[in-house]
Amino acid sequence: MTDLRNRVVFITGASAGIGRACARAFGKLGCRLILAARRQDRLDDLKKELEAIGLEVFSLTLDVRDRGQVEGAVASLSREWQGIEVLVNNAGLARGLDKIHEGEVEDWEEMIDTNLKGLLYVTRAVLPGMVKRNRGHIINIGSIAGREVYQGGVVYCATKHAVRTITLGLRLDLLGTDIRVTTVDPGMVETEFSIVRFRGGVERAREVYEGLQPLTAEDIADAVVYCATRPPHVNISEVVVMPTHQAAATRVFRRK
Repeated sequence: MTDLRNRVVFITGASAGIGRACARAFGKLGCRLILAARRQDRLDDLKKELEAIGLEVFSLTLDVRDRGQVEGAVASLSREWQGIEVLVNNAGLARGLDKIHEGEVEDWEEMIDTNLKGLLYVTRAVLPGMVKRNRGHIINIGSIAGREVYQGGVVYCATKHAVRTITLGLRLDLLGTDIRVTTVDPGMVETEFSIVRFRGGVERAREVYEGLQPLTAEDIADAVVYCATRPPHVNISEVVVMPTHQAAATRVFRRK
């Protein structure tokens, strides 16, 4: 196994859901954590929780959609935080389930700017340091939506297909280096994802998971940590994680 004790792990979208679970999971390995998200209050709570068990945590209030903010944040890291060993590109969201001809352009832009451009901005800011050191691991949180297309999710699916394409392209670009690249693609995970998609519609979000046991954020964090801790010569290129009762993006078995 790769020993990540005292290594720096940078996680975007760390204030909730999969990002927060990843922070806790890497914390258990004794990693030093850079946690980035837009919601500073939640970051502060998580930082206090992790520091209380003796971890080193650096928090960044960061909107990955803002290229200048991303570049400035990474460039301003002190020397002790610059040696990023693992980047977890987790920040992302879905908006609505509208058909293309009924969709809100603002929703499309938010998904594209966060899921696609935000991932590119953060990767572009962090990766040169990894290349210079000839070590590191980029783990992109994709989705089953990056492998299928479902009605009402066309733009979201397009962004996640793009994430998978970028991941494949990174492996080509980094061939000959010791940098690893992974995509972890979950199926249905019960986090704030559906609440965000339906703009706070808790009841509608609850219906998404009704009648089946979805994945948890901790399930995905476990997969992420597994990938990051393989021996240096082993690259887990792709992981698809699905609930037992989900066979495809829109094919699930629900108990009545």
